[in-house]
Amino acid sequence: MTAIFLIAFVFVIVWIIRHLLFTLNPPLSIIIDALLIFFCLAGTTLIREVRGVFLALDRSLEEGRRQVARIVGRDTSELTAQEVRTAALETLAENLSDGVIAPLFWYAVLGVPGMLAYKMVNTLDSMIGYKTERYKDFGCWAAHIDDIANYIPARLSAMLMLFANGKKLVVNSRFVYKNGRNHASPNSGYPEAALAGILDCRFGGPHYYFGQLFDKPYIGENDRLLTTDDMKTAVRINRTAEVLMVLLVLASIIVRSIW
Repeated sequence: MTAIFLIAFVFVIVWIIRHLLFTLNPPLSIIIDALLIFFCLAGTTLIREVRGVFLALDRSLEEGRRQVARIVGRDTSELTAQEVRTAALETLAENLSDGVIAPLFWYAVLGVPGMLAYKMVNTLDSMIGYKTERYKDFGCWAAHIDDIANYIPARLSAMLMLFANGKKLVVNSRFVYKNGRNHASPNSGYPEAALAGILDCRFGGPHYYFGQLFDKPYIGENDRLLTTDDMKTAVRINRTAEVLMVLLVLASIIVRSIW
């Protein structure tokens, strides 16, 4: 009831408000739409946080752990420097889908109400969608709804990342096909696999969440040391993938307007 009601409530309320605004003041309605779209996209914020992790880690391991704890759900108190970097880049890849590609996808499908409803889906999953003793029953619906909502966007994100890189498209596509399923989530592994293939590195592995160990499979095999240059490459890939997605959404709007 919590998951279904909140998602439906957001969609209906936003639809009603937009309808009333458009009826009373169309220019104001357009401005409100633009603001809502802007605040639903989290690409810039996450990139800033990931950069902050690498800068903090250059100062000390403890600072790096504290900084990465701001953007990941796993326990960070015992992470090594390599694990801190890995956690930051995994989150950057995963949240390209959750924070940018998926909201834009649902905007293209269901407009601003669909975009806001998706953000509620994603927020619920982030808050209660865990397989821990506390949340495994209460949060299971939120988690499964999130899996459904992100099925296409996650795979689209991986594809856009590969095109943004523009190199070894066939090799990296095979890598994503092979490793995208190596994740507890049916979706998160695909953008993570795309970035791991581009960087030729290894993601995944066992992590602690709320004091419980979760033995996640590895994505990739090359356990090389990650560097600041890898972070810069990942940021460039994310930015380019975001631009490609915006162009796709604009193209879909133009095609619909013609038809």
